[in-house]
Parts: sequence; structure tokens; C-alpha cells
Amino acid sequence: MKARIKFRKYGVLKFLGHLDVMRFFQKAMRRADIPIAFTSGYSPHMIMSFAQPLGLGITSEGEYLDIELAEPISSADALSRLNQTMAAGIDVVSFRQIQEDKKSSGMTIVAAAEYLVLPKEAEDTALKEHNRTEPVFPTSWSRQIDAFLAQPELVVLKKTKRSEKEVDIKPMIYDFHMEPAGICLKLAAGSEANLKPELVMETFLSFINEKESKLHYHRMEIYAKNPDAEGPEFVPLEALGWEMLPQ
Repeated sequence: MKARIKFRKYGVLKFLGHLDVMRFFQKAMRRADIPIAFTSGYSPHMIMSFAQPLGLGITSEGEYLDIELAEPISSADALSRLNQTMAAGIDVVSFRQIQEDKKSSGMTIVAAAEYLVLPKEAEDTALKEHNRTEPVFPTSWSRQIDAFLAQPELVVLKKTKRSEKEVDIKPMIYDFHMEPAGICLKLAAGSEANLKPELVMETFLSFINEKESKLHYHRMEIYAKNPDAEGPEFVPLEALGWEMLPQ
């Protein structure tokens, strides 16, 4: 039996790296007495995998961790136990059962990620003011975003650990618009194509001849391709699981 955990990461824990987050959840599983399964062999370890590691300094509303269970546990019980062990800066939002085949793992099915971009100095206030009416960015940026996206292609120099090459990032931008709370981005994510919000904003600011601003990136959600052809193109990873009821 496999389960998908959705959690938030915020506050000072935004500076906690991916490996430390993994160790944190390993300890949390033990403290919460979650019946997680272990690998076999001389050095058994917990069977868990993260859908899309979060960059250092980025906060999030929707991070995902898949685990394998050795025995059933209800979603409500698991959620309660885990949140009793969480440190300030990480909250578990949901605990849901998922399909057991490997092709359904979060790491495999990730296709897009959604971000809210805002000025660094507005990070603490803007994330709490969901109904704000005063824009955090100049209103002229909305028209400039339209002009930016109207270009036939957006070729940038994309760097990786091993190389750098020119890439047209326009097909990887699924949504780019401005709201009072900040700039909303939905970008390609996962193994097939992956676009970082920092690269999009760097390219946009260069296009409008704006000096590079100090920005904060807040991940809102991670998506998979919708298996239902008649529905929206993407669905949150959480939507592909179901509640586990008490035995």
C-alpha cells in the first residue's frame, strides 16, 4: 500500500535543504509511529520519495512525499500523528492512498508547478493578504507580460550542472499573469521538461529593461497530467489519491 503526503514549508525552514527535509521526515515517521515499509538487505531504509525537490529559500503550499506502508492506517490518524511531531515551518496538509504501480509515483508523474512571485520585502505580508487590492508590482507590468509572451520564441541560455545550451522556454510557460498578490506562473516541471521560475523572471526583467529585483518565490502547487481527457490539462498530485478510512 502506498500513500502520498502533502505538506507546507514556510518561515525559517525555507532554508532547510532537500536532504535535511528528507532526514526530518524520516525522524517524523518514527516519532509519529507511521507504519512505513523498509527496504530489505543489510542496510534497510524507509521507502519514500519526493515528487519535486524544492529550491533553497523557496516557500511552498504544496510539497509531496510518497511512502510505502507496511500496514494500513487511516488518513485522519496519520495526519494527526504527523502534525504532532512537526516543527514550526512544516505542516502536513493531507495523507492519501495512491495507486501502487511505479508509473503513478509523484516523481514520475510531475508535469507542472505553479508559483507566486513577489518582492522580497513583501514576502511576509503579501502571502497572508490573499484578498489584497493594491498590487505589489507596477500595474504596467501586466501589459509588458503580454508583450513578452507575444514574442514568437523566448530563447535563453539554460545552464545545467554539466553544460549550457540555448533553449526556447516559451513552450514551457503554461501561464504567466499578474494579480495584486504577485506574479502567477505555471511552468513545466519534471523529468521531461523543467523550467525554474527564477529563469523566467530574469528573462522577463531583461526584456523590460528592469534592474534585477530581489524576488521571493512561493510554490503554490505541483501538478500531473490529467488522466481524464475531458477535464483540465493538469490536476494537483493530491487529487490522484483517496482518503484511507479506519479499519
